[in-house]
Amino acid sequence: MVPVIVMGVLTYGLLKKVNIFDVFVEGARKSVNTILTIMPTLIGLMIAVGIIRVSGTLGYIERILKPLFAFTSFPSELIPLTILRSISSSASLGLVLDLFKQYGPDSFIGRFVSIMMGCTETIFYTMSVYFMSIGIKKTRYTLSGAIIANLAGVVASFYITLWIFGK
Repeated sequence: MVPVIVMGVLTYGLLKKVNIFDVFVEGARKSVNTILTIMPTLIGLMIAVGIIRVSGTLGYIERILKPLFAFTSFPSELIPLTILRSISSSASLGLVLDLFKQYGPDSFIGRFVSIMMGCTETIFYTMSVYFMSIGIKKTRYTLSGAIIANLAGVVASFYITLWIFGK
């Protein structure tokens, strides 16, 4: 499909008599400016995720929240992943791989995290990249709505896993 799309764009540009190379170079120039604009935010997020993982903060949060989840069948081992998923996709993928090694991909936890990764989003990364690239400073209800949607994704993935695979 990718070659078909590229050829379609090139053909359309040629039919419209657009100087394709100049338009491509201008787009590349604008993308470099966008990258330079969002780079400090991305570096800050990467440093924050590194500090959170290395400092043991996720384990501490898990120990605090574990009693709150004791009355449900939600695996407390997934609390750190649930939190980290909203910050960084690559860091949460590292936790998923650790869970796969510990419990196996065909276990309840392995299936649950697989579904959860598809039902949730990296809120802070996405907001910082997209909002910084177009200069939005006031996010209004975006963050609270995204957190609620992420929690709904976690809950939905938990019940989908229970429904399809059982405990």
